[in-house]
Amino acid sequence: MNKKFLFLGAALGVLCLAVSASAQTVASNNTAASGNMTVAMNNAPVEQVVVYGQGQTRQVQTVPQEDIIAAAPGTSPLKVIAKLPGVNFQSADPFGAYEWSARISIRGFNQNQLGFTLDGVPLGDMSYGNDNGLHISRAISSENIGSVELAQGTGALGTASTSNLGGTLEFRSSAPLDDFGVQVASTYGSNDTYHEFVRLDTGTLPTGATAYLSYGLQHSHKWKGEGTQKQYQINGKIVQPIGPVTLTGFLNYSDRAENDYQDMSMAMIKRLGYRWDNISNNWPLMVQVAEVYQNQAALAGGGAEPYPGAGTTFPAPFQTVDDAYANASGLRKDTLGGVTADWSITPDLTFKATGYYHHNNGQGIWFSPYVPTPGGGPIALRTTEYQIKREGTIASLTWALGSHTIEGGLWYENNDFNQARRYYGLGLAAPGRNSLDFQANPFYTQWAFVFNTETLVFHLQDDWQITDALKLNFGFKTQDVTNKANAVTGTAFNGTINSNDNFLPQVGVNYKISDISEAFADFAENREAFVSAATSGPFSTSQAGFNAIKGKLKPESSKTYEAGYRFHNDTVQGVIAAYYVEFQNRLLATSAGAAIVGNPSVLSNVGGVTTKGIEAAGTWRFAPDFWLFGSYAYNDSTYDQNVLDGSGSIVMYTAHKTVVDAPKHILNAELGYDNGSLFGRVNVSYMSKRYYSYQNDASVPSRFLTDLSLGYRFTGNDLLNGLEIQGNIYNLFDKQYVSTVGSTGFVASGDAQTLLPGSPRTFFVTLRKQF
Repeated sequence: MNKKFLFLGAALGVLCLAVSASAQTVASNNTAASGNMTVAMNNAPVEQVVVYGQGQTRQVQTVPQEDIIAAAPGTSPLKVIAKLPGVNFQSADPFGAYEWSARISIRGFNQNQLGFTLDGVPLGDMSYGNDNGLHISRAISSENIGSVELAQGTGALGTASTSNLGGTLEFRSSAPLDDFGVQVASTYGSNDTYHEFVRLDTGTLPTGATAYLSYGLQHSHKWKGEGTQKQYQINGKIVQPIGPVTLTGFLNYSDRAENDYQDMSMAMIKRLGYRWDNISNNWPLMVQVAEVYQNQAALAGGGAEPYPGAGTTFPAPFQTVDDAYANASGLRKDTLGGVTADWSITPDLTFKATGYYHHNNGQGIWFSPYVPTPGGGPIALRTTEYQIKREGTIASLTWALGSHTIEGGLWYENNDFNQARRYYGLGLAAPGRNSLDFQANPFYTQWAFVFNTETLVFHLQDDWQITDALKLNFGFKTQDVTNKANAVTGTAFNGTINSNDNFLPQVGVNYKISDISEAFADFAENREAFVSAATSGPFSTSQAGFNAIKGKLKPESSKTYEAGYRFHNDTVQGVIAAYYVEFQNRLLATSAGAAIVGNPSVLSNVGGVTTKGIEAAGTWRFAPDFWLFGSYAYNDSTYDQNVLDGSGSIVMYTAHKTVVDAPKHILNAELGYDNGSLFGRVNVSYMSKRYYSYQNDASVPSRFLTDLSLGYRFTGNDLLNGLEIQGNIYNLFDKQYVSTVGSTGFVASGDAQTLLPGSPRTFFVTLRKQF
């Protein structure tokens, strides 16, 4: 611990000296020897902060690698792209990587209704407990991400996703370098955080191949309560040209384990404070709380107290058994790999095919005070267990034919997903189990399911350059998804449900008004496939419940209309866009009891949502080495109807209410400086209030947040060339605010234990060296 503080103090001292020296030093144009890992390691200023999609017929922006590296190492790229218009990203940890809390919504569409890919490989909807993919924070180290492309409304027709009712995010990994090199980086900061990263680039090998291999480690204590969040990652990539064919292969591994923060309500925050959390360091107290609850439950059921010595009154400040738990955590191990062949058959004809494989083992752990351990203490360890084995192929053929570029493609995936709910014994004097270890030897399996999802998507499109100024693209895709479920333990359940559509069109136009401006407009129709899981989707109910909804349940669908104007000159570039979305066949699942208990839910179509809004973003380079970026989004997303039960009676008054977790106003501003040696950024973001009840009688207030980064690149000799120091401060003014809403779901009305407070001020210092 003392050594880490010495490191932090020394790093801060070096940073201060570097800032002081920069005022007297002209930025050197020399580059570090033997090839730099990224542009951010070069002694050259950042050229573009955001790429605004010139020539596209859709609203698109791209964040380059420089923006990702400007964040503290280990920061999720989702947090980096949160400055783009229309993006609402929240997480309870400073890095945006804590998966239970990480939520992204775009134009009112939540994470389950967006599409995500890495180098074209589908990541599913990246939700917690994902049945068909994995989160980007596990798929690849942030240091190896080359760019992130956001399409707020209409994703590319060939995107491998069946959940992209709203926008899409395409992550692209960086390429191996042509020159041999090694990059090492070490970070230390708040909450005893340390992040280590090393990457070896082979340079060009005798076969013409280039490759890299990297290892990353992140370890941090929670900012409140007791617990750890840690991750190990190994990434490898190789590019091998063979005549007209380029082969690209990658293999990534992640082992992530993180203790959870306690979900809270607004009443709990007011009563217990923002820093209240699970109590993992006082086992006797949590045993007492569980015994009191089980005494109360037994008396309410007409029985005798199972723990007479505990009584029926909770110890202060507890008021309910759900105020805090003894522990909770999420464990995930993933292997993701793929091989891509890119073949230039002729100058006008190219073929590209990718085969991929993903394997996942996961456990969501909760120390449940509702279930005692037979022969042990009053608390049992409950898991929701996951195993994913999916493989797929993505192929496309592109033909340039005069003024037309015709492209067609196919995506096939077969996904086997196993899910189970099990209970493991805990002791009376001590738990006897580690919450960050995978559990074995359960005393009870409540249920276990085997799911299979088969996906087949075909698309065909034409990009027609009608004149030098006018471009039109149009196409369609077909989508056929079959979901199967079979129970192997706990209940007799089996079922199959299918969603298919033979014509989902997309059309867009781009008109070049002048050399510095253009207009665009597009329309797209999308449909979301059903989810194969016991905890969400049509299978998260009883056999009778599934049989009742199978024939009448409709997949969610959307129709998106958008239009905009882009402009750019030597100092200013930006975009203004407007959109209108018709969201139909909205699915709503309701359950009885506390959300964490996991009671069966009932899924039904409950009407539609109308969304409309405007977005604007721009970058102004107002002086040498300075830039100012800003974005603003106004979103009006409202439910079209009230929610009715089977008899037609109103059970939820949602008509014309604002969609949950859909702020009307989001504003971002960023001031940056980079002269090749000294660099820094300050970002200010504003978000208006957000509702977490469907009837809009429970909300969290608006908030302002400020982040700061500052760094220096050294030059002068072999020791200094390629050396860089960077400091990051998140939540600079230490604001108290609610970050995630809906962590355990949303409720019809009133307060609910489904909020997670955001992280207080944190700071991190990073030393990088490129050899």
